[in-house]
Amino acid sequence: MEKIYVKEILKAVGGQLLGDADPERVFVVNVQTDSRKAAAGDLFVAIVGERMDAHRFVPGAMQAGAEGCLVSRAPETIPAGKFCVLVPDTAKAMGDLAAYYRRKLGIPVVAVTGSVGKTTTKDMIAAVLSTKYRTLKTAGNLNNHLGLPMTVLRLNADDEIAVLEMGMNHLGEIDYLVRIAQPDVAVITNVGDAHIGNLGSRENILRAKCEIFRGLKKGGTAILNGDDALLATLRPGAERVADPAGADLESGTASEGAFAQMYADIDAGGFTFHWAGESDACDYRAVRIRDDLADQVRCDAKTPAGTFPLEIPSPGRHMIYPAMTAAAVGQYFGLTDEEIASGIRNFKATGMRMAVEKLADGILLYNDTYNANPQSMKAALGILANAPAARKVAVVGDMLELEPYAEKLHRQVGEYAAALPIDTLVTVGTRAGWLAEAALEGDMADVRPCTDKEEAKRVLEELIGPDTAFLFKASRGMALEELCAFTGEIAEKTFK
Repeated sequence: MEKIYVKEILKAVGGQLLGDADPERVFVVNVQTDSRKAAAGDLFVAIVGERMDAHRFVPGAMQAGAEGCLVSRAPETIPAGKFCVLVPDTAKAMGDLAAYYRRKLGIPVVAVTGSVGKTTTKDMIAAVLSTKYRTLKTAGNLNNHLGLPMTVLRLNADDEIAVLEMGMNHLGEIDYLVRIAQPDVAVITNVGDAHIGNLGSRENILRAKCEIFRGLKKGGTAILNGDDALLATLRPGAERVADPAGADLESGTASEGAFAQMYADIDAGGFTFHWAGESDACDYRAVRIRDDLADQVRCDAKTPAGTFPLEIPSPGRHMIYPAMTAAAVGQYFGLTDEEIASGIRNFKATGMRMAVEKLADGILLYNDTYNANPQSMKAALGILANAPAARKVAVVGDMLELEPYAEKLHRQVGEYAAALPIDTLVTVGTRAGWLAEAALEGDMADVRPCTDKEEAKRVLEELIGPDTAFLFKASRGMALEELCAFTGEIAEKTFK
């Protein structure tokens, strides 16, 4: 982070200066929300959360060396030479400071959102851009109202491009984040069922994702999944989502006129659209796809500038979407075909996202346990179905945040699994029990529902054997990586 003077902080957040620090001379070079890490040069932000009010740590942060603090409640004393900036809401003030800082540096920003694959897409775009530019990207999935401002505030004068991920659970959240990020390029990976319990319908999820256009620069570029039916409604002349007739949509989150206004605002933005995928409707298109390999996908990228081969170091046909999107972003920023191909070839996924481990005697472990929703679960099952192994075992757990549609969506995945060449389905958890029931109803021969991970371990001990591929997939709260590690340990002890 480049130095920000106190006078700039006051201007950015509209706060009241407390303490005797000279706002013209005192500055900060880092922003910190963890008082245990506070050090000289820091601005400590006292976040008020559901479980913790960080104002109690303000004195300790300044004692540890922090130059000052953002607070919504004035401390009893402020040490000489230190400062506090008093604001109504410290989290919002940090966002305001990040928006100011982003404008101050003025480097290009790529913003990435979507229901499925946004972290993978963010990582792949950054891998491509890093072949030519010094690129800062969102660490892990720090993509919310606190994580995104902190990422922006990590930028420094040496950085040439930022790739920022944006997550959401409700309407209005992307709107807030994109006004901080002010992107030059906006990416939407797809519109799925993730968080449908909060938003009520996939149409509302589309609306939430399209908030990214509210902060995209006038005349900016949007790169969208060209095979996604709801995103396709943004194409000129396409049939569009109709406004609800006289009443709110199912969850009450989309009022009459909302969709018409959304489309009108996007049409008026003067944006350039590119479409990534594998259909003829895409100008960045994967062709000659080989997705039957254990740990990679090969294809040719057909782009407006020509065609070139790609090796994507992760399994599954769905990986062509982040690859084609990264190719589009790379060409936007002037990269050559060779630079794009090199970046994709050297891409490394964030942990527990379809990590492949090859063990003795042909045992394969597919660890995709970071999170799950119906679309990503089906994609993972498809990878397992294509795995180069004689026997295929799917170990899947509950998908969360889907109520009131949880039973229906779990059953749909179970029906899908039953139609695939998968030998055994092991389910973990109460919601996954619906998935197991649907798989049995679909005539899947070997389905083993388990109430918890301890029961699943006993089942896995029976199933571990040579030439077997295991998939582990569930929502983050299920922590199914424990079962993946258990299976690996037993396999290594048994087969050497």
